[in-house]
Amino acid sequence: MKKLTFLAFFLLASVALWAQTADKHDNVKHEGVKVRMTTTEGEMVLLLYNDTPKHRDNFVKLVKNGTYDGLLFHRVIRNFMIQGGDPKSRDAKPGQPLGDGTLGYTVPAEFRANHIHKKGALCAARQGDDVNPRKESSASQFYIVQGNVWDNKTLDMMEARFGKKFTPEQRKVYTTVGGTPHLDGDYTVFGEVLKGMEVVDKITAMECDRMDRPVRDVRIVKVEIIK
Repeated sequence: MKKLTFLAFFLLASVALWAQTADKHDNVKHEGVKVRMTTTEGEMVLLLYNDTPKHRDNFVKLVKNGTYDGLLFHRVIRNFMIQGGDPKSRDAKPGQPLGDGTLGYTVPAEFRANHIHKKGALCAARQGDDVNPRKESSASQFYIVQGNVWDNKTLDMMEARFGKKFTPEQRKVYTTVGGTPHLDGDYTVFGEVLKGMEVVDKITAMECDRMDRPVRDVRIVKVEIIK
C-alpha cells in the first residue's frame, strides 16, 4: 500500500479533470455539521459542509463510532498542513512510519469551486494519481491547512503553469488569509476550522522527525458532534 501523499508544489495538476468536476456553487452558504475535536494541544471546532455530503456523512459516521479517538496527527509540515486519521497510529511506537493505514474503502471526490484550500480548510487525504486517477479520498485520513499568504504575482504564475484561474474572491482569500492554492481541484475540501486555528499553528511549530512526525505525539483525544 503506497503512503498517502500530497502533490508537490510545482507538480502539474490535471486541469481538465478539475474544470469538469468542480461545481459552480460560489453563492452556497457554508452550512453543515459542527464537531468538536479535542487534542492534546487544545480544542478545535470544525464545520463539515453540507454540499460535500459523502464526506460529511462518512466523517460523522467515524466520529460516532469512535474511529478518531486516540489517533495521532502523524504528519506535520510547517506552513503547509497537519494530517491525521491513520488507523494504524493509535498504538504506534515512537518513530514508526505512518500514513498508509486504511479502513478498506474510499470516498468519491466531491470537488466544489467554492471550497478552496484556504487556511483552516479541512480536506481529505488520498493516494496519488498513479494508483488513484479518480482522486478518491481516504476513508479516514484528513488534513487541516495552515499554508502561506501569497502575492498576486505568484498566483499569476500558478495560473500560467497549471492552467487554473483564480476568481477575485479566491485571490482575496489567498492574499490575505492564506492557504495552499496549488492543491485546489486535486483534494476534496469538505469543511473548515471555525474555532481553534491557534491549535493548528501550535502543532505545526512542534519539532518533527525526518518523516514529518512530531517527536512528541500529538493525539486526538475525542471527537464529538455538537450540532
